[in-house]
Amino acid sequence: MPSRRPPPAIKSAHKDIGKQMSGLKKNGNSLDSKDIFKVIENLMTAIHGDLSALNLNLFADFESMKNQINTAKAEISALRTDDNNHDCVPTATDELSAIIGSELLPEAVADEFTPFIYLDPAMLDILSLADQIAPYDVSVLITGESGTGKEVLARHLHAKSSRAERQFIALNCAAIPEGLLESELFGHEMGAFTGAVSRRIGKFEEAHRGTLLLDEISEMSPRLQAKLLRAVQEREIDRIGGSRPIKVDIRLLATSNRNLEDEVRKGNFREDLYFRLNVVNIKLPALRDRPRDIEVLAEHFVAKYAEANGVPVPILSAEARELLRRHHWRGNVRELENAMHRAVIFGQDNLITPRSIFLADGSLPINDHTPMADVRDFMGHTVAGVERALILDTLQRCGGNRTHAAKILGISIRTLRNKLHSYQDIPPKKILAEPEGECDGSLAPG
Repeated sequence: MPSRRPPPAIKSAHKDIGKQMSGLKKNGNSLDSKDIFKVIENLMTAIHGDLSALNLNLFADFESMKNQINTAKAEISALRTDDNNHDCVPTATDELSAIIGSELLPEAVADEFTPFIYLDPAMLDILSLADQIAPYDVSVLITGESGTGKEVLARHLHAKSSRAERQFIALNCAAIPEGLLESELFGHEMGAFTGAVSRRIGKFEEAHRGTLLLDEISEMSPRLQAKLLRAVQEREIDRIGGSRPIKVDIRLLATSNRNLEDEVRKGNFREDLYFRLNVVNIKLPALRDRPRDIEVLAEHFVAKYAEANGVPVPILSAEARELLRRHHWRGNVRELENAMHRAVIFGQDNLITPRSIFLADGSLPINDHTPMADVRDFMGHTVAGVERALILDTLQRCGGNRTHAAKILGISIRTLRNKLHSYQDIPPKKILAEPEGECDGSLAPG
């Protein structure tokens, strides 16, 4: 980090003060209060003048940036309302949205735009609906498969609401045991139960005047659902062990990867709570249902993990793009992100090919589109042999870091450790024949 030099005016004032003090000492005079106040006054005048100039410069920069943002927003708005663009797929607005979502704009203005990275018309409709309801204090139920970006949409709703300057509190109901979830939601008083050594504020109170997101709300027990219903209806909560209700002012958002209507029919979810939460429902489509988003998301993740690993951003080959478009992506955006993280590591010569892309279990996505010639390359080798080669190659590319390798392979560190231990009993020989010359980093000979 570069060292900070004092502004010129302050430097000059410091020299003048030094001269004044030296002059007083040479004359044999002691510093009285009047002299001290004079010195302080000179220094403050210098500081004020320099800071005023600095503030003016910062204000000018801020105004310039704000004008640029407003101009861009106006252009996008004009494109959205241009009748001539309605029948075009993609429209110019789509392309701009993808660029903005790809974070090509400065971080300082990121909140001015949607956090979504999208290009598919299906997501344009979703974002349009979200922007329409965001300013209103209505409860929103966001549904969709795991990994589709439900929490991202919840944060978008908060950022576009009148509560944007207030707290956004998220709580994953599936990640907390039932015995602790009530305390997390509503808080508790000191001595309310064993181990309650002090008062604790719950998420409802933390989110006061802001937004509260209850993630995976379908995992909540029926008993807690009843208490939540009262909090949603009355806008007041009771701490565990408390003697009086506490008023809260929140906007409530909830997500679920299950069909809550089915859960209501099965008796797993309260019908009255369902209707309280489902004032507006937004269903996020699966990644396979918005295919035009796959490439732009893949490019974003490649750039993200190239930067994280300190390597040049590799290029996605045409074959790799086709492979990505045709894969089912059962894990949606989350699965794609992990696949691109692995691809950045396995890519060769600054290029990502189909051989660089592995699924979570370490396999190539051959069920979709890998050419049969590539499959034949594995014939004659055992599954255990192919697995061993993949694990050892991944570990080598991760510089021996087992934690990183296990994450890329989609297995636990304990499983990796056990696999490596079993390999110690196998003579060190090549499991798969390597091509002559340089190895391209793939499992099969090329």
